[in-house]
Amino acid sequence: MIKLSKLILSLSLVSTLAAGCAGGAITTREKGAGIGALGGASIGGLIGSAVHRPLAGAMIGAVLGAGTGGLIGDQIQGRENQASDQDQQILRNDQEILRQRRDLEELRRRPEY
Repeated sequence: MIKLSKLILSLSLVSTLAAGCAGGAITTREKGAGIGALGGASIGGLIGSAVHRPLAGAMIGAVLGAGTGGLIGDQIQGRENQASDQDQQILRNDQEILRQRRDLEELRRRPEY
C-alpha cells in the first residue's frame, strides 16, 4: 500500500511538473496554487504524522492547499488585471489631455479677426 501511494505521489508530481512546463508564463493563479500545494502538503504531512499517516496527510493537505492557493491567486490576478486596465485608461486620458493642450495652443496662436 505504501509503495502504491509513493508511486501515485511520484507520478502526480512528475505530471504536474511536465504540465507546468507546457504553457507560457506562470500566472498568479498558478503560483498561488503551487505555493498552496507545497504549504498544504508540508502542514498536512506534519498533522498526518501525528496520527501515523504522514503520506495521506501530505496528499490531503496538498489538494486543499492547492485549491485555497488557487482561489487566493485568482483574486490577486483579478486585482492585477484591474490595475492594469486602470493604468491603460490613465495613459489614454493623459494622451487626450496632451492633444487638447496642443489644440488650445494652436487656437491661441491663431490671429483674431
